[in-house]
Amino acid sequence: MNRNATFKNEVKANIIRSGFTMQEIVEKLADEYGWSPSVSNFSGKLSRGSLRYLEAVELADALGYEIVWQKKGR
Repeated sequence: MNRNATFKNEVKANIIRSGFTMQEIVEKLADEYGWSPSVSNFSGKLSRGSLRYLEAVELADALGYEIVWQKKGR
């Protein structure tokens, strides 16, 4: 599986785990952050791996998560 597909599947799994459908989270992101209300636009970003960092932070927040930078253990 390529990197973009893995990324897309991981994001979609977290959306589902958080109790949302793709449509519901896209609507929430549109309301709270001014994102496009189009599921196909969002899905395209995930497929291409072109989600920007700020968008990832906003998505995490909408899902009830925060992004934490943690040093790798060696």
